[in-house]
Amino acid sequence: MTKVTRRNVLKGGSALVGGMAGILATGRPPAFAQGATVHWLRWNDFVPASDQLLRKELLPAAEKALGIKVNFETVNGNDLQPRITSAIQSGAGPDIIMLFNNHPQIYSESVIDLSDLAGNVGKAEDGYYDLCKSNSAEGEKWIALPWTIVGAMIAYRKSWFDEVGATSFPDTWEKYREVGKKLKAKGRPIGQTLGHTFGDAPTFSYPYLWSWGGSEIEKDGKTVNLNKKEVIDSVKFMTDFWKEAHDEGGLAWDDTNNNRAFLSQTICATLNGASIYIESLRNPDKYITEKGAQLKTDIQHAPLPKGPAGQFAMHTYFSHVIPNYSKNQAAAKELLKWIHTKANYEPWFVSQKGFATPPTHAWEKHKLWDEDKVMAPFKVAGLLGQTPGYPLPSSGKKPAEVLTKYIITDMYAKAVQGMPAEEAVKWAEGELKKIYV
Repeated sequence: MTKVTRRNVLKGGSALVGGMAGILATGRPPAFAQGATVHWLRWNDFVPASDQLLRKELLPAAEKALGIKVNFETVNGNDLQPRITSAIQSGAGPDIIMLFNNHPQIYSESVIDLSDLAGNVGKAEDGYYDLCKSNSAEGEKWIALPWTIVGAMIAYRKSWFDEVGATSFPDTWEKYREVGKKLKAKGRPIGQTLGHTFGDAPTFSYPYLWSWGGSEIEKDGKTVNLNKKEVIDSVKFMTDFWKEAHDEGGLAWDDTNNNRAFLSQTICATLNGASIYIESLRNPDKYITEKGAQLKTDIQHAPLPKGPAGQFAMHTYFSHVIPNYSKNQAAAKELLKWIHTKANYEPWFVSQKGFATPPTHAWEKHKLWDEDKVMAPFKVAGLLGQTPGYPLPSSGKKPAEVLTKYIITDMYAKAVQGMPAEEAVKWAEGELKKIYV
């Protein structure tokens, strides 16, 4: 791929090779777009440089190419779902809205069909990962356009693990618990949230459940069978693991608290995207270890450990929807088409430094993945993650409702707060039956 840097993104408004895709041979924007304003609502990116790139370079180029105005709004990630719910109920709001994981399934009747855009992007880029279709498609209809996958890996302090004899990251929950006990005794606990937050809580609790042999639903899509020995054992283990090895204040953290705790060097490890490491690269002299080294030199990444039933992962998935109420649907689709053009999407991807994995196979070949070995585990995040509702082959409204209500996460949260394991599992099974049965 051609090297793309922020410097060469714009040169007189014409440097983006695909940037003028919306201009007709006459040089004029499409007639439908003239005067249209597209309101695009997204999260506050954990890589701030990427939002700046959109605001200052990519979107001004899109406005010129398409003859539209873009109202670009960013909010905390946990505020996106309340915003789309409110907008749909009122019949007015943003024209393009970012959503996480399988949340688009909840709003499938209230968003437009994006199958044409998804089909074109998938065809041009060697196809989507399976988890994209599971989260964003309703049968053969694409209700959301895949944007990216933020891989969830454990960021950990290599030297601290070495000090307690863990020269490689523990590959089982039992080993991780033992190492965590030793590190917490030294004032360096594991940091993990079990709160109501979109990323780090479900990407931990779901794979943890699966690794013990549990699932929210059986393969028939009808049978809730959560209240069984394997799940109760997972809850009992978590209760002890939490007390012995974790920062117990992490219970109510959101997706930013663990970043701050790791960077302030009060925790030894945490499940996260690569944003902690990227921040340490961005400010190498700000984050210094107790031995005087730059923190970036002591951060490694590893997948979640395996349990009795195997090793699993769930990664935070991002997509965009266009609500039915939008009066600017055509212009909104053209903006999404424009930003997904390779020459426009690539500088955004490069600005992420590997924090975001594109949703299609073609990007696995990008040279960015060869530039930093610490980031290498994120290259194939799209190949490895399961989706809520596993082992069902695709997600849907019911798994999306379960995720939205944090039932799986709350099962473990209730137990670490003192509820007996059997009662916590029974409570969760009852909540699942309200949805599935």
